[in-house]
Amino acid sequence: MKQVIIYLDNCCFNRPYDDQSHLSVNLETEAKLAIQELINDNKLNLVWSFILDFENNANPDEIIRDEIFLWRIKASSIIFNNGNIINTGKKLKDLGFSNKDSLHIASAIEGKADYFITVDKKILSRRHHVKELLILSPIDFITLLEDLK
Repeated sequence: MKQVIIYLDNCCFNRPYDDQSHLSVNLETEAKLAIQELINDNKLNLVWSFILDFENNANPDEIIRDEIFLWRIKASSIIFNNGNIINTGKKLKDLGFSNKDSLHIASAIEGKADYFITVDKKILSRRHHVKELLILSPIDFITLLEDLK
């Protein structure tokens, strides 16, 4: 059976560090932590990218930045910027995604991810425009995995 390949965007990596007093944030955090466990158990392959490096390096909180960076080491592949990503990113930008979001999604496509996982409502609202992979929230992804069992 093919190993499932996932891409988590920067807001997803940062979700556990957000204010947990909101139930939706807390539920997304729990789902994201469950995904991390599956990565740690080698049940999911993680794709990392240059745009994750860029955004994470801009985080002013050194502790959070360093903790998130550890996931780069656990990634099964690292996607570097190239012409394919730029071209795909431009097409995604034309569909209404932001510059950075376009690069994240293009990197996930380049890395042959099956799923792009995010808590970004703008990305989730436009996910139907992307045909190369499934864009899901962490909660929806965990639900999908449970349904596949």
